[in-house]
Amino acid sequence: MLPDYIPVVIQILIASGFAVATLIASALLGKRALSNETKESAYECGMNPVGNGQARFSVKFYLVAMLFVLFDIEVVFLYPWAVVFKEQISSGATVFFWSMFGFVMILFVAYLYALKKGALEWRN
Repeated sequence: MLPDYIPVVIQILIASGFAVATLIASALLGKRALSNETKESAYECGMNPVGNGQARFSVKFYLVAMLFVLFDIEVVFLYPWAVVFKEQISSGATVFFWSMFGFVMILFVAYLYALKKGALEWRN
């Protein structure tokens, strides 16, 4: 079984060697940039930057994004189930249906919980 992994090991060695060789060649052959205080300073339309460069966002943006990702990923699980369900329904497997019904009900309860907690409300 070990000889089956030899091509994978060779590919990893070649990829690692290429990465190291590229970094070394870049360090040896690349231009040396002269740095000074003017080049290191931030350019902001000719004006010195004032204040924090990052704007603060409300936590609600992140909360809605996390809820979207969570429910979106859960819906992805419905597609393989729908494909297999078409095959299973001909054999009369009702357990298959009720297991997915329970899954959808758990998602629905989670959605109602998010609504009740005001996770999707934009007003304060």
